[in-house]
Amino acid sequence: MNQALASIDNFYRSLGMSRPEVAREDLAQVAPRSLETDEQRRFLRAVQVTPAARDRAIALLFFYTGLRLAELTNLASDDVAVSARRGRVTVRSGKGDMYREVPLNSVCREAMSDWTLDRADQVSHRQVETTAAWWLSRTGSQLTARAIDMVVRRIAKDARLSLSAHVLRHTCLTNLIRSGADIVLVAEIAGHKRLDITRRYSLPSEADLDAAVEAIVVLD
Repeated sequence: MNQALASIDNFYRSLGMSRPEVAREDLAQVAPRSLETDEQRRFLRAVQVTPAARDRAIALLFFYTGLRLAELTNLASDDVAVSARRGRVTVRSGKGDMYREVPLNSVCREAMSDWTLDRADQVSHRQVETTAAWWLSRTGSQLTARAIDMVVRRIAKDARLSLSAHVLRHTCLTNLIRSGADIVLVAEIAGHKRLDITRRYSLPSEADLDAAVEAIVVLD
């Protein structure tokens, strides 16, 4: 609503008119929804027992890199570089056409290596038309964003959670901020053009506010 009103303000100014007198919506200042520590553990345990190497790699990449759904979906084989000690995924056209390289930790590198082997085996045994796509379906076609999001939701259901791929992005960025990572570094990993977007992850969550109130003790 506020974004729409700001656009109307700009339109009025371009016409040389005064700003319309409309009250803005007062938004709650809380961080984007992310998984609590216990929920993160449950999700990662569900990932560990997921039999498909591709699905494990998808879930862990969201959790540890904070890629957007479209960015992960559009990865090509040339965008992935993994060795025993180092790994990177290249986002060639992120939001706002931003190019960036995101590092992979050891957990992601192992998962991506497992999928690399399965993917190579799948390509060699099937007539795959689009081998450049990194995420392949069982028939050899490129996975859609919807299919990838469903992978995340299916694993989350096994962990008794309800979440989307976007919640995993929020969780990754929140973990980075709360671990003390520099906000400029987090913005680079996230692909944010403006630091005020990244700063949202330093705001208290609804759970933080609830815990603060519950911690109030009145002594007799």
